[in-house]
Amino acid sequence: MIHLDLHDPRPMYEQVVDQLEMLIARNVLQADEKLPSVRQMAMELSLNPNTVQKAYSELLNRKEIYSVRGKGNFVSGSCTSIQERRLEQIREEISALLRQAKELGTTARQRNELLQSLMEVEST
Repeated sequence: MIHLDLHDPRPMYEQVVDQLEMLIARNVLQADEKLPSVRQMAMELSLNPNTVQKAYSELLNRKEIYSVRGKGNFVSGSCTSIQERRLEQIREEISALLRQAKELGTTARQRNELLQSLMEVEST
């Protein structure tokens, strides 16, 4: 379900948040589906329970999960906000890379060809 990368420089809780968001965005985790308890998730991932609690707290703050007292944490109703936020992040990253390519002296045509070739690779 969740795979952590020990070589990733990001904190473990951020990796857990990102992984859970991707599972929600892909509808692998459905609306109102119960998440594993903090202890259970910590054991599965070999993490400190505080790390998992921090990830869950971040998801609660983003309203991507909700908590029911005595029952646990559940996936919120819509993955649309996650997808929109992620797409905006991707747009910003692509924009920054295109600016770097422009600073290197590439033409608009070269940048378009680069994007087109990448899109062709991804569509196969």
